[in-house]
Amino acid sequence: MPEVIKSLLEHSEPQLKTTSEVGKIGEETAANYLIGNGFELVAANFKVPVGRNRKGVAVTAEIDLIAIDKETLCFIEVKTRQSELFSTALSAVDIRKQRQITRAARIYRKTFNITDITHRYDVITVVLAKNKAPQLEHFKGFWSESNFKKNIWIDELER
Repeated sequence: MPEVIKSLLEHSEPQLKTTSEVGKIGEETAANYLIGNGFELVAANFKVPVGRNRKGVAVTAEIDLIAIDKETLCFIEVKTRQSELFSTALSAVDIRKQRQITRAARIYRKTFNITDITHRYDVITVVLAKNKAPQLEHFKGFWSESNFKKNIWIDELER
């Protein structure tokens, strides 16, 4: 085994929980943070079909948390890691993930007839390192819907 990999494995902390358990703890931590900072929590784990991929398989998107910050509706992606040794939690919010959440948020706003409300897309990262308090960072307005404008989406909102 190459020395670099061996060294990383020796110094990495053991993974104590499954990915879904870590995610749930991260979402609960983020929700408590939001409430503690004056946000009104509206929904959690909003799932909706958003289309099909190139192979024709249905694609479902999930918005981890939906909250109101003063007059702004916030669609929040929560990314949780037990360690950032190999990659940061923020790096997992790639363009594909942003596009899926944007589509789901449009469907959410259309479903509840709130298409004209001010909204934004936030990311909260949570690192749950062993024997340490959770480290949380909130990135308000991490991306913009204008990154993904398509005329068909605009037409769908007007119907």
